Amino acid sequence: MDYRRLGDTGLSVSELCLGTWRFGRETNGVVETGREEAHELLDAAADRGINFVDTANVYGTPNGKSETYIGEWLADRDREDYVIASKVYFPFDGRGEPGPNDSGLGRKHIRAQIEGTLDRLDTDYLDVYYIHRWDEDTPIEETMRALDELVAEGKVHHLGASTMAAWRLTKAQWTADVNGYAGFDVVQPLHHAGYYEDVKEYLDVCIDQELAVCPYSPLAGGFLTGKYERVAGDPYTVEAPDGSRAALSERFDDFYVSARGWRVLDEIRAVAAEVDASPAQVSLRWLMDHDAFTCVPIVGARTVDQLDENAGAVGVSLSADQFERIGEARYDDEGRRWGHQD
Repeated sequence: MDYRRLGDTGLSVSELCLGTWRFGRETNGVVETGREEAHELLDAAADRGINFVDTANVYGTPNGKSETYIGEWLADRDREDYVIASKVYFPFDGRGEPGPNDSGLGRKHIRAQIEGTLDRLDTDYLDVYYIHRWDEDTPIEETMRALDELVAEGKVHHLGASTMAAWRLTKAQWTADVNGYAGFDVVQPLHHAGYYEDVKEYLDVCIDQELAVCPYSPLAGGFLTGKYERVAGDPYTVEAPDGSRAALSERFDDFYVSARGWRVLDEIRAVAAEVDASPAQVSLRWLMDHDAFTCVPIVGARTVDQLDENAGAVGVSLSADQFERIGEARYDDEGRRWGHQD
């Protein structure tokens, strides 16, 4: 495993980050990753050199279970060997029915949630603390000041931002700059080979601000692994194996599947055959090879075998031509971008 600087920080992270949103999560009454399986995945990730672990206060059923699993696992290891990221914004169900201040990015909610997160993770600090979404009801100045206080107190080392519009990311960075607050060092958008153009303006801000990019769903919910096949005559529907993400999620077809996606996947499969790698490994390598910004994909493996396959991406090499072919597959013969169903 190789390591790289996280954007413009002094923090070194593995080329892949382990995502834990499935830890303790129940979908249609089925627990996707239980405690033993979670610890097995964390062990496997550490054994393969992955030192970067991503979670959130609301991951798990009930909320907080993912952080608890990680905290239990960390208790038997040296905390300083790992880079731990969590998030804040959504209502936290651990207190029962949410109250009027139990969500968003106001100082009261941020303060309450950082304490709960640190307690469940059994740690004194977070390496990265993301805002999980943008809060339209709280002035960004209040949010950035509250986050800056956490950095000043040593409870958080670096700040991150997840999904939001490019102009809002710019506004947050400007607010931090003019007030002398800590700004964002890393972002976490939805980003994969079949989806790149949708976040181009967002990524342009990241390049300008030297922000690291840690994309979630880098394999498009499993679509870019190549395990799904087209339904004849319908480019927006897949044949889904039992227990797969597409079979469990009603949103899968609308969220990940597109005519552009199939074209990109076809090219990824062709490149994979050329470099003797799997489509998943090529998809991850394509992200890691972006040179305009540091890109560390978040992989949400459900089994050790899946994690092994994902980790194999670090040993894959793509030529400049292969990299460009995957990017160009997003466009038709007349240079128009293929879009989603809408």
